[in-house]
Amino acid sequence: MWRPYSQEPDSRSLLELRSVMEKQIQLCTFRLGKLLLGIDVLSVQEVIKCPALTPVPLAPSEIEGLLNLRGQILTAIDLRRQFSLPEDAGANDGAKMLIIVRTRKVEAALIVDSVGDVIDVSDETFEQAAVNVPASVRPYIVGVHKLEKRLLHVLDAEATASISSSPTL
Repeated sequence: MWRPYSQEPDSRSLLELRSVMEKQIQLCTFRLGKLLLGIDVLSVQEVIKCPALTPVPLAPSEIEGLLNLRGQILTAIDLRRQFSLPEDAGANDGAKMLIIVRTRKVEAALIVDSVGDVIDVSDETFEQAAVNVPASVRPYIVGVHKLEKRLLHVLDAEATASISSSPTL
């Protein structure tokens, strides 16, 4: 029986292509004060300006409120509070941005100071997080990419969008 595409693709070239693709990822970058952070673009649904949020009584301090996004209710998490970073007195609340994150287990809106570009990074620039990273941030940081003149801290989308503390009554 004749098959028009009977030739097998070169398995070596496919493996090389896969290894290159596995080493390259895209990160959505954003800022919290002077920190440059990034999250895997595959976990980001969209980026929007921070609208008015509905406060949640007795919620943990990192929960800023709830957001109705086209009929879907999302928890808005203030990353400054979650990472125990000081409040930025010069920051304008109207300029805050939301990164809507969706993973297999969690959906949330992350409140950040500003959103940057989507950048391509490779394994060559990646290093594990330093041991001197504060304990309040360590569970959320996957590692660091060394870029020209700056460091990009990579966040675990699922851990960052999850709320681990329990409300105090």
